[in-house]
Amino acid sequence: MKFSLSWLKTHLDTDASVEEIAETLTDLGLEVEGIENPAERLRDFTIGYVASAEKHPDADKLRVCQVETKDGLQQIICGAPNARQGITVVVAHPGVYVPGIDTTIGVGKIRGIESFGMMASERELELSEEHDGIIELPQGDVGQSFADWLAQHDPARVDPVIEIAITPNRPDALGVRGVARDLAARGIGKLRPLAAPALQGNGAPAVGVSIADDTQDGCPVFCGRLIEGVTNGPSPAWLQQRLTSIGLRPISFLVDVTNFYTYDLNRPLHVFDADKVSGDLRVHRASGGEEIVALDDKTYTLSAGQIVISDDNGPVSIAGIMGGAATGCTADTTRVFVESAYWDPVQIAYAGRALRINSDARYRFERGIDPAFTPEGLDHACALIVDTVGGQVSDMVTAGAVPDVARSYRLDTDRVISLVGMDIPADTQRQTLTALGFVLDGDQAHVPSWRPDVQGEADLVEEVARIASLTKLQGKPLPRTQPGVPKPVLTPQQARAQAARRTAAALGYNECVTYSFIDAASAAMFGGGSDATRLENPISSEMSHMRPALLPGLLQAAARNQTRGIADMALFEVGDIFAGGEPGEQSPCVTGILIGRTGPRDTFGASRPVDLFDAKADAEAILAAIGAPAKSQVMRDGPDWFHPGRHGQICLGPKKVLGIFGELHPKVLADMGVKGPAVGFTLFPAEVPLPRSKTNTRPALTATDLQAVERDFAFVVDADVPAQTLMNAAAGADKALIAEVRLFDEFIGGNLGEGKKSLAITVRLQPTEATLTDKQIEAVGAQIVAKVTKATGGALRS
Repeated sequence: MKFSLSWLKTHLDTDASVEEIAETLTDLGLEVEGIENPAERLRDFTIGYVASAEKHPDADKLRVCQVETKDGLQQIICGAPNARQGITVVVAHPGVYVPGIDTTIGVGKIRGIESFGMMASERELELSEEHDGIIELPQGDVGQSFADWLAQHDPARVDPVIEIAITPNRPDALGVRGVARDLAARGIGKLRPLAAPALQGNGAPAVGVSIADDTQDGCPVFCGRLIEGVTNGPSPAWLQQRLTSIGLRPISFLVDVTNFYTYDLNRPLHVFDADKVSGDLRVHRASGGEEIVALDDKTYTLSAGQIVISDDNGPVSIAGIMGGAATGCTADTTRVFVESAYWDPVQIAYAGRALRINSDARYRFERGIDPAFTPEGLDHACALIVDTVGGQVSDMVTAGAVPDVARSYRLDTDRVISLVGMDIPADTQRQTLTALGFVLDGDQAHVPSWRPDVQGEADLVEEVARIASLTKLQGKPLPRTQPGVPKPVLTPQQARAQAARRTAAALGYNECVTYSFIDAASAAMFGGGSDATRLENPISSEMSHMRPALLPGLLQAAARNQTRGIADMALFEVGDIFAGGEPGEQSPCVTGILIGRTGPRDTFGASRPVDLFDAKADAEAILAAIGAPAKSQVMRDGPDWFHPGRHGQICLGPKKVLGIFGELHPKVLADMGVKGPAVGFTLFPAEVPLPRSKTNTRPALTATDLQAVERDFAFVVDADVPAQTLMNAAAGADKALIAEVRLFDEFIGGNLGEGKKSLAITVRLQPTEATLTDKQIEAVGAQIVAKVTKATGGALRS
């Protein structure tokens, strides 16, 4: 959004400098992106007076001039045809940069005679394209800055131009008046009143308008006036200057007036050549396939549902975006139909993106303009047209009705402190909102129609704080909730997640952060993919379900790395997995995978492929770090995505699973595109029991000086009996006395018979009160044999 300082002052009565205005705009949230100040590049040029001018002895077209300057009488050689005695000129002294010729002036000799500067033309100073001669001023003091002289006698030449960035929630600032309103509310001047145009229509227009029933939601109101007897031509100098200052090219008055009000009052308009309109105008949705040549001379094919304005011959304008060339105004136009309408922002945005048209009208309509200003904006434009190029204006013809956007919210003056932390008096708050156009009725603040971004009580507080300046906020430490050392803020689960991350990283794993969404096939492979976890509006087809496990994301990451030549990987992730879409149907999880070898191959053969025991060791290390009990059981019957014979579940009981480790199923790896084998683990921190004592100190060391006793047992069991089942049974014979059970031998064949095997275990007995006697040892041995026999159906090997 660009505007000049003089343009701003037509709405704002202020003496503030351009620097002060720029600083204030940025503080108000309208960030200044740049300032073009012509006076700055003209500051070094000064006024001089030509005391004498004589012909150069060696050149017919050159004059040797004696010029009175700020540095005294200086000799300057000039080739301009109007260089003569007695004129006031603009002088560039040695060392001054001349932008029009991209040259820094120096002392030089021209045909043997020295020249101490240059007398400049308008093109050399980039004031115009005039280069027929040097600048002649009607008057001026020798030595005065040329920039100061222009500011006094021709301020339009040095009018600063400010460019601001507009956030999508501030469409009101897309007009110069909206910017002036914000500055006035801050106290940088006073907002000038906007006079209501006085128009007297001479009857109904010959052009009627209508809105199709299915288009009412996209165009609630459409207004127009017919003006007959206009004389189109170049715009007045003031209008051309304002448009030129912001980079717009003046075309003709009837076109320029619509561009002017687009920027001045944020009211996009369109002017039809009424003699080129066949019949009435109607607003409707395109059927699809219609073509229109727009004002940019490009042909656009409309899609079904896009809103257009048509006459009896077809589309004449792409609604709210760009008019058609067939009904555009020319120098011969004498009858015009001026249109002012309100278009739905969302539908304009969709159509503009589909057609790939960027216009000032689309930019404003898709952000939301003031709907209540629709008829008044039309009258402003028509009044200016009649006053400038004459003509008779008709009565206003209106289709639809101005949408009612009236709303109000309670102003709680105490919320400024709680929401923003600023102490602003209640009277100041009310004055601020009034200056911004809000109407206060008691505690109710009625929102002006040009502020679609204000949608609640908190927005009122934001406006008050914004005008007061958020730079006045002072940092204050949060009050202590209790005296002394603060309690930890992390929950036990957060502390466990942190410990798991640190431990996994210390073990050599690299952390991954993957999406919580995966495709349906991968979700089904890992026990999910149901409708309960399906997203209503997924980002893509590959992110249609909430993840039931962390393994899919890690395996996908591993597959991408393998395609890039990385064979050895250790990856982990800490995050939530989802069993459903309701609160409470998610749980924290820690997952890691190992792929490839334990390290690079070497001459000593220390490198080997990773196996499930690597995953088991890492899983147990992480469980120990998050506080899991040291004693646990390893059981089978894990999920299907692990290898059926090469995995285990770390449990505290049949129904208390702390984690799973093992080799991943080859079919799963193939489906995920991973070159195996691969091992991994999945831990469930929420299943780890919380410690009974909440102190950070270690418990007292329990040590005994009594001799431990080890006894070996060998059992003959069926071949399908897991060794872990036998070991768990032996350990349960006397939990207080048995410290450890180890498997040290497995024998199959011989005289055991078909379908049998022998498992040998060592049981370590650790007394705590007195040395064990032989009778006590035999009693424990008998209990072990009984427990194992009952659990496995085996017998003690003779």
